[in-house]
Amino acid sequence: MSRQFRTVDYEATLKTSVRLEECLPEDHLARFIVDIVAQLDLEPLYAHYGKRGGQPYAPEILLGLLFYAYATGVFSSRKIEQGTRETAAFRYLAGNLSPDHDTIAAFRKTFLPELSGLFVQILSLAQATGLLKLGNISLDGTKLHAAASKSKAVSYKRLLEIEAKLQAEVAELFALAETADLRTVPEGLDAPYEIARRQERLKRLAEAKTLLLARAAEKAAFEQADYDAKMQERAAKEDQTGKKPRGKPPAPPSATPQDGDQYNFTDPDSRIMKNSRDGGFSQQYNAQAVVDHAALLIVGGSLSNHANDQGEVAPTLKTISQELGRPGAAALDTGERAISAKRT
Repeated sequence: MSRQFRTVDYEATLKTSVRLEECLPEDHLARFIVDIVAQLDLEPLYAHYGKRGGQPYAPEILLGLLFYAYATGVFSSRKIEQGTRETAAFRYLAGNLSPDHDTIAAFRKTFLPELSGLFVQILSLAQATGLLKLGNISLDGTKLHAAASKSKAVSYKRLLEIEAKLQAEVAELFALAETADLRTVPEGLDAPYEIARRQERLKRLAEAKTLLLARAAEKAAFEQADYDAKMQERAAKEDQTGKKPRGKPPAPPSATPQDGDQYNFTDPDSRIMKNSRDGGFSQQYNAQAVVDHAALLIVGGSLSNHANDQGEVAPTLKTISQELGRPGAAALDTGERAISAKRT
């Protein structure tokens, strides 16, 4: 073989000393996050810590890890922990420490309310340095998978069927227990246990039924204004023409759940939604984000369990902090109502 190839001595490579400064250029995101976190007001976070106990990780460390992880698409606390050992950027942010995934997850859960306020502080700093000048924005959404399987969901129709079946079984078991002395009880049957087991299932079904009824009532209340407006429009047209409008009048909102309305026992707040990427259905949430056109910074966002985006525009726009000003215009896709939030 006449051609020469470059080869590697892996044993020597493992012994090579690497400076993180060489791995992270001056404009690297990890360096930017360290600078930004240093300017944040973290007193509300420090106030949560008591004066006694072991030596905890400083909030700056865990906050920097979370900001960088989320910005680069890493959301698992286990992967963040792994990154502090294997990745230069994570290792730099952790200061060569390695918080375990339980610590990272507990920090995220404990300070979740404060994190949203800190994001606003970051946007305010971006605005103060001229990086962000709120102008035209875009709003779009995506579906996020819930930590639940759709196999753990039950429809309202199926719920009623199961409830009726269990009630009949409980009644039968009570009757069997009452007449146990008069007739032979099936061998191995523990009537009190079977009754208790079915009553527990009935209790969970009752909770699911109550929630589905509440959701249906909430949906009906939301749709009532639209229904009233359509009926007023039909009445006004009838007054003008003296004739009844063509077509059937709109159906009034119903506070009764539909047969297909779902309840998930693992994550009751999630819903079965269609995923636009593969057309499949699974337990999901609807996430919305608002991005400034010029700075490409996320300036607002929301999370709901509504399957479509039509009712998400106004709530999401309201999440834009007043400190950032008012957007000029909003660009929306066809899944959301084509509205323009033009400056008045």
